[in-house]
Amino acid sequence: MIVSRRHLLAGAGGVAALALTDLGIAPAFAAQLKAIGIQLYTVRELFQKDPVATLEAIAKIGYREVEYGGGGYDTMDHAMLRRTTDRLGLKAPSAHISYDALLRRFDQSVTMAKTLGATTVVLPYMTDEHRTEAGWNAALPNINRFAADLKKAGLGFAYHNHDFEFTIKPGGVSLYDRLLKETDPALVKLELDLYWAVHAGEDPKALIERLGSRLYAYHVKDMRPDRSMTAVGQGTIDFASLFKLKAGAGVRHFYVENDEAPAPYLPDITTSYRTLRALRF
Repeated sequence: MIVSRRHLLAGAGGVAALALTDLGIAPAFAAQLKAIGIQLYTVRELFQKDPVATLEAIAKIGYREVEYGGGGYDTMDHAMLRRTTDRLGLKAPSAHISYDALLRRFDQSVTMAKTLGATTVVLPYMTDEHRTEAGWNAALPNINRFAADLKKAGLGFAYHNHDFEFTIKPGGVSLYDRLLKETDPALVKLELDLYWAVHAGEDPKALIERLGSRLYAYHVKDMRPDRSMTAVGQGTIDFASLFKLKAGAGVRHFYVENDEAPAPYLPDITTSYRTLRALRF
């Protein structure tokens, strides 16, 4: 009889762990994919028009975590959104909050994150004025301060990359390396967008090995041969091998994201969900 990974995992926890070891997969890896999430920026147009219906559709597909970002969520009724996610059995571990909002509306940002149920605030993007040596020098102390103040408020903090952090290198040192060196590793965690890292020419395996315990979450979107974005499983990135790396054992959130998901959006995020679900065991 051929025994599948799923059958092996159906036994006692110790037997399952041994079976996974025999298969060359760390037991922690299987547990990490237990709850598959989605960054709501992927469906921002749907979410802005009807957030409740969008969350209901996401839950129906099988997603169990959402990460807030885009779609005008910051101006919505956050208590209503929390009631909706609670009703649907969705968790919202993190929320993307802009640099300017954290700089100018810190207390309101904390209240919003907590109302939504988030335990981590993610800085999602740095605009052009911050991407010079002077701009980055000015921003890094604030990033450290955001993280320290969020900890005092009972929240974690993570930075989400695009490609520019790797490709812009004032004085020969990338902005990302400066971020790693000059921010507190105990407070400033990293939400690694795998697509953008690959797009920048980084070796994702080497990067994961280097980041190790600072990794908070992965943004999971795939890349076509022409380097455009596509649903997970429709491109060239080998997510299965990346998720098996021991250095990423601390990652607990896997957020599907496709900035360029084609309308009507739901088929695209269904493909991504099913691909990740197949990697769970």
